[in-house]
Amino acid sequence: MTFCSYTFQVNCSYQRPSIPSKVQDVKVSISSALNPLSRDLVHFPIVAADIPKAIKETSFKLLDAFVDLVFEFVDQPLLPSQSNFAPVEEIGEAVLVTTVEGKIPDDFPEGVYIRNGSNPLFGGLKSTKSIFGKSSHVWIEGEGMLHALYFTKEKGRGTWNIFYNNKHVRTDTFKMEKDGKKPGFLPAIEGDSPAILVAYILNGLRFGMENKYLSNTNIFEHSKKYYSIAENHMPQEIDISSLETLGNWNIDGAWDRPFTSHPKKAPGTGELVIMGIYPRKPYFELGVISADGKKMVHKVDLKFNRCSLCHEIGVTQKYNVIMDFPLTIDINRLFMGDSLIKYDKDGYARIGVMPRYGDANSVKWFEVQPCCVLHLVNCFEDNDEVVVRACRASESVLPRQQSFKGSKEISSAENNNEYSDEPFFVHVCEWRLNMRTGEVKEKNATTEFSMEFPMINEKFVGLRNKFGYLQVVDLEASSISEGLAKYGGLAKLHFQEYEELVEVEYHMFPKGTFCSGATFVPKTQGTDEDDGWVVTFTHNETTNVSQVYVVDAKSFATQPVAIITLSSRVPYGFHGAFMPL
Repeated sequence: MTFCSYTFQVNCSYQRPSIPSKVQDVKVSISSALNPLSRDLVHFPIVAADIPKAIKETSFKLLDAFVDLVFEFVDQPLLPSQSNFAPVEEIGEAVLVTTVEGKIPDDFPEGVYIRNGSNPLFGGLKSTKSIFGKSSHVWIEGEGMLHALYFTKEKGRGTWNIFYNNKHVRTDTFKMEKDGKKPGFLPAIEGDSPAILVAYILNGLRFGMENKYLSNTNIFEHSKKYYSIAENHMPQEIDISSLETLGNWNIDGAWDRPFTSHPKKAPGTGELVIMGIYPRKPYFELGVISADGKKMVHKVDLKFNRCSLCHEIGVTQKYNVIMDFPLTIDINRLFMGDSLIKYDKDGYARIGVMPRYGDANSVKWFEVQPCCVLHLVNCFEDNDEVVVRACRASESVLPRQQSFKGSKEISSAENNNEYSDEPFFVHVCEWRLNMRTGEVKEKNATTEFSMEFPMINEKFVGLRNKFGYLQVVDLEASSISEGLAKYGGLAKLHFQEYEELVEVEYHMFPKGTFCSGATFVPKTQGTDEDDGWVVTFTHNETTNVSQVYVVDAKSFATQPVAIITLSSRVPYGFHGAFMPL
């Protein structure tokens, strides 16, 4: 899930750069260039349109030479416990999968189970060393790769054919670096503040953007078209059969800013509700796309006074639900030696409820306890209340996951509404927001395990639902891998009215096996909300074998109905989806 690579636009006078003969001269030159930027952070591109082409090309070559002289790209080594975070090569063409333990159910739908994830070019993540310090790419910044498992039945025989394929998402910057045959963009998220700031400026001067487009977080469908997305850029349309990238989707030119990784279809209308955050005004804009995907029917600036790192938007039948929490992006902090992305324990947190086509003045805001929320389970209306269920931690793990300690269980009933002492422990939380009185009721609905990456039966998005499914964090394994999260099982939550804690069923994997990209696959003719399966990519770190588990959602704690063994390793990734054919 990519949260932090946004395009900053800077206004400064353009001068033809030269390459100083001494490294100290380089340092002085860049330091001098930084002074006006601290006063006037506005718009890239820096290079004016009327500069002759020959001068531009020469300048770009000199800038590239300057980067080659001053910055050294180095590989980030992986620990043995991090081996399945390493990238893989494209396999080229879809391959037949022949090893299936158990049986694919007869009523399993034909379709594509597909998962997005970080798969860095050039062998893995890079850091740079320079006179300005060190800066590093973090795992959420790897280029997107789609991993797809195709389920089709032979006509007249009813037997299953299963194929696997993978392919990078060809964003504009992917093609740029691939053609150059070497890393181009300097890391600009984590590291020493001077190094990050200089990386922003040099990336902007060379490429017109401060960081590359990733498209590595999620994949979604709208109006029978399929899109790959990370929220630092607009979506890329994907041919679901070949995994080829077809181009950027800007809704016929109506959307020119970052696009949430988790758009939501409005119940009843099928319209797509989106939002985009940006580290300069307007910080937060919301849009509604027509059900046919051809036009933007509503777009509004919500007048935020900060850039909250909001990863997901919620919907109900009548409302949009907006999360404004104290995890923020602020480039001005870099000038003070502070972090680009920062969680403010003392900052305010609020949830907004807005009519579908409302504006900033129509949002009803509810103050809540400060915390970090990246993913929503679901939102729905219950008489006068809007109910919001989400994954909540008391602090943020971004930009790099910091710490995982032992699982904590809150045993006394009076403490069920309190946070665990572990700041990165993620509970499922429920807020009940009373639209008539303004009252807020909030509680932790789970306490036993840290869990994330929620999913539900998508037919119930925005409606009251009974069940939620999540990936269970293996805290010990995640700690050993220095904070790169590993998920050792699945959880099924049974939401019941008036119960303080929800009932939870678990489907745990064998020791050393971890999952990513789990999603719910509904039965085509299902009648109950949990008629269907949870499917997920898994990897056994002992045998180095990747598989796909198919778990019956109604018999959740029993053995999987099928385990599909793949011939290729599938690295851990982010969100998955099932697309019926």
